[in-house]
Amino acid sequence: MSGKPFYVTTPIYYVNDKPHLGHAYTTVATDAKARFHRLRGEPARMLTGTDEHGQKLEQAAAEAGRDPFAFATENSEKFKALWKKLNIAYDDYIRTTEERHKTGVQEIWRRAEAAGDIYKGEYEGKYCVSCENFLTDLQLDEGKCPDCGRPADPVREESYFFRLSKYQEPLLELYERNPRFIQPDSRRNEIVSFVSGGLRDLSVSRTSFKWGVPVPGDPAHVIYVWFDALSNYATAAGFGQSGSGQGGSESGFPADTAWPADQHFIGKDILRFHSVYWPAFLMSAGLPLPGQIFSHGWWTVEGQKMSKSLGNAVDPHWLIEEYGVDAIRYFILREIPFGADGDFSHGQLIDRINSDLANDLGNLLYRTLNMVRRYRGSKISRGEGDGGEEARLAGIVREAAARYEAQMEATDLQAGLRTVWEIVSAGNKYIDAAAPWALAKSGPEERLDSALYHAGAALRVIAALISPVMPEAADSIARQLGLAGDWLSAPFAELVDLYKMPGDLDTDLGKPLFPRIEEDARAALEERVAARIAAGSETVEASDSEGEGLISIDDFRRVELRSARVEAAENIPKSKNLLKIEVSLGEERRTIVAGVARHYAPDELVGRTVVIVANLKPAKLMGVESQGMLLAAEDEDGLRLVGVEGGIRSGSRVR
Repeated sequence: MSGKPFYVTTPIYYVNDKPHLGHAYTTVATDAKARFHRLRGEPARMLTGTDEHGQKLEQAAAEAGRDPFAFATENSEKFKALWKKLNIAYDDYIRTTEERHKTGVQEIWRRAEAAGDIYKGEYEGKYCVSCENFLTDLQLDEGKCPDCGRPADPVREESYFFRLSKYQEPLLELYERNPRFIQPDSRRNEIVSFVSGGLRDLSVSRTSFKWGVPVPGDPAHVIYVWFDALSNYATAAGFGQSGSGQGGSESGFPADTAWPADQHFIGKDILRFHSVYWPAFLMSAGLPLPGQIFSHGWWTVEGQKMSKSLGNAVDPHWLIEEYGVDAIRYFILREIPFGADGDFSHGQLIDRINSDLANDLGNLLYRTLNMVRRYRGSKISRGEGDGGEEARLAGIVREAAARYEAQMEATDLQAGLRTVWEIVSAGNKYIDAAAPWALAKSGPEERLDSALYHAGAALRVIAALISPVMPEAADSIARQLGLAGDWLSAPFAELVDLYKMPGDLDTDLGKPLFPRIEEDARAALEERVAARIAAGSETVEASDSEGEGLISIDDFRRVELRSARVEAAENIPKSKNLLKIEVSLGEERRTIVAGVARHYAPDELVGRTVVIVANLKPAKLMGVESQGMLLAAEDEDGLRLVGVEGGIRSGSRVR
């Protein structure tokens, strides 16, 4: 086995905003890949971190009245907090404001300069501050950035340039020589087309702002943020820290470096930076290239593009709070092929939890250990089977484990999980065929012991194979089976061998692994989730300032409260808590979905004048679009709607 670890990275995330579902998706996938290699007994190194330089960050910090470094630190900590919540086992977290990074970036610059690939000139063109991207007129879409849709600003300033045009043919040769350098193939074809169309030299410094890494020997310039940010993968592997030779021919890496990276996981919006600019920078500096750039797709939410303006952003923090961390990790990797676009639907998530996790996996664990408890005093022993059903199960497990290994190696994460569920299905079918309940009545006892052992052994294999994606669930299964705390340290071949599970295990049937979300709970959950989305999907965070929790008068004024007359009300099918309520605000009529069915009959509401939040973003609940929110007060005696005294006109502003 090579001493070099399998080195896999997320992009380093820009700290100008809070982490969202897309960030979580990339990071969970990267974590799962690293855990898979560790499962096989291989050393693995996972890198993540934050990109903290650039004009956009400098402007955002200024608007917030903050020092750029303090602003970046605060937002970087938000990413760390989410990774902890998502159970991300990263080995290193790099920030581009660290000295180890700055030193390495400047050394890559020196090497590119020594190769004759950096020269001084003047840049005149368009620049998208949001994407930190230089754009040609051909790339603009009606004067706007094609990626973010924001206007691109005209820029004219002295600049250093990188001879990107020099690397057009070497890049095309790279893509031809290593067709898997960019994955999936559709993305590779996109980049080949882009590079074949011709490359222009790239502006790689700025003088109009100061928040960045200074150009060596010319501190009036800061290094272009993408030259800076992309270098993190090498600087985190120790480049430039010792023995670099300051532009000499030495590798610049320590002897035990993880470089080159085996895989960079990125979103498709930053593919060009990683598959064109980054390898060109490395070629220029004389450094080894990464093994693969894997570009995944984007998530929509309930069929719509995820955006703040649409009010449908999904906060990973409260997803975890509502559904559990392993359920979220499973869903985002199981729902779509890694590399394709996908749609995040709360209904689909709940269906996955109920079907795959509760009915299939959870039921297999429960029925197995419940029978072990009832028939064998919670102890699993080996016993002797008749060979037929046991051999069939062993064959399925053996073949599926081999296929799973190949799929995970190829980063087909969805297929790997689908294969594990073939074992789950086979385990449930095996129990049905072996019928331990019948053996408990008529024997022989050795057959009963064998049936329960094989079912438990299948669960052990399943736990091992799901551990890269659902580490908590895997450990829970292992604990309930009575396996030792270091159970995952066994060689991979033994972990997936049905007959390598120890006998004489003392099992402990615990709480349901994944409880079903029943209809009543589902309706309440969907209502709660929709309300959170409608409210802006922001995680509430504590303030360090004086007056914590207080709002200004301007904050209050943004909430539009109006009187409304209830014109009609009816129950929503399949929900015991929700009512569909029609209200009038003068000449305007609206539909509001409210969770008051347990407190009011529909006919009790008709004719009431209530108070609603009128400027809340619409949200769908149980398939009905809700165009506002009713105000209510609740105590131990129940819930009461807030109303207005007297005959005030519907639609009047409440102050």
